[in-house]
Formats: sequence, structure tokens, C-alpha cells
Amino acid sequence: MPRSRSPIIVVGVVLAIVIGGFVVYDQVLRGDSTEALSLPSAAPSSAASSAPTGAASAEPGTSAAPAATFDGSVAGTWTATTGTQAGYRVREQLASLPAESDAVGRTDRVTGSITLETNGPTTTLTAGSISVDTTSITSDESRRDNRLRSEGLQTDTFPTATFTLTQPVEIPAAALAGTASDVSLTGDLELHGVTKSVTIPAQARLADGTIQVLGSLGFALSDFDIVAPNIGGFIVSIADTGTLEFLGVFAQG
Repeated sequence: MPRSRSPIIVVGVVLAIVIGGFVVYDQVLRGDSTEALSLPSAAPSSAASSAPTGAASAEPGTSAAPAATFDGSVAGTWTATTGTQAGYRVREQLASLPAESDAVGRTDRVTGSITLETNGPTTTLTAGSISVDTTSITSDESRRDNRLRSEGLQTDTFPTATFTLTQPVEIPAAALAGTASDVSLTGDLELHGVTKSVTIPAQARLADGTIQVLGSLGFALSDFDIVAPNIGGFIVSIADTGTLEFLGVFAQG
């Protein structure tokens, strides 16, 4: 081969790698710009008197969701129902360039329950757990989902993820009147076969006869022995941190 053609061939190979990597990124791994989970819209209510004993009135300018289609007492067991979902959010990367958005995968195959106890005006979340069927998590790209069966989350090997509350949480009175209120959920998170104690920042409220809990937790993939999947080595990869997101909607009984 003439020496003068060598640089041309090298340039061609490099271009092919770069273009191929961009095609993989653009067609397979580009983030889908899915918005973060949020609390459902609450139906307006004029029945402020329906709030449980000890609950604060809704803030001016806000609508207090009806506190009860039950007997007015929130004490007891509440079970995950329609609207409950969980998933992940992670930033993907082409070479050293950040992706334009996050890749997001979610599932509504989530089971679990919470237990509330009341003592005078105080309401406490005393127990709670959720279990997520990781094999059912889907994003906007099936090829990404298929890779996570054997890489990353390795859902074929670790088909469930769980969170179990280990510390009681006092529920703010405002939350029982329909106002989203900050709470911290401390418990054991089992993900990818590894269990860690974590504290998840969350919001909770009683609305439309349901207890709604919204939370997210950023974490290092290495904390749960997760190796970030990649395509073509340095060409396409994901960040070494991710975010767990969940929305729990719990009905009494």
C-alpha cells in the first residue's frame, strides 16, 4: 500500500468510529427529556371540616383535597394503588460530551403498603415498604432496555428492588390537609442485590382519599455494585451516578 494513502485511511477509520458512535447515541441512547415525576392534581374541596382531627387548614390560595372517603381517621394500613410508579434517571454521554437530556425508565409494577398511627393530634408513619419489578422498567428505547437486562441494573439477575422504612416519620398536619409537605424517609434500599441504609427526601400529602408520596434519591452506581453499561467503550457511556424516582399512591384498606 502506498505510504501516501495511510493518513487518508486512518482519517477514514476515525470518521467512521465518530459517525458510528453518534448514530448509536442519536438512535439508541439519546435521552428522552421525560419530566420528573410529580404529585397528581388534587380535586378541589370546600369541605375543610372533613380533615382528620389535628390537621391544619390548607394554605390560602390552595385547594385542600378531600381528606376522606373513609371515616375521617387515617390510622391503619394503606396499600399501593393505581398511579404508583418508580424508575431511574441517568445522564448519558457521547465521548466527553454530555447528553442533551437524561435517559428515563419507569414501571407501574410496584407493590407495597404503609401503616399510619395516630396519637391525639400526631400522626406517624410507623412502617412502609415498596417492591419494584425491575424487569418491567421501560424507557423510550427498547434497545436500551434490553441492554439493562444483562448490564447495568442486570434485571435478569436482580428482578426486584425494594425499600423498607426503618425509622418512624411524623406526618406534618398540613400534609393531612392536602398540602404537599417535606418528609425524610430513612430505610433500607435493596438494589442490584445490594442493601444500603438511605434517607430519601420526599413530599407527602393526603388528597382525594389517598396518601401520596413523591421522592427521589441521587446515588453513585458503585454504591450498589452497578457497572455503567457502554457501547464502543469510550464512544457512548452513562454517568457514574443515577437517580431513583418514585411516586406512591396509597389507598386505605
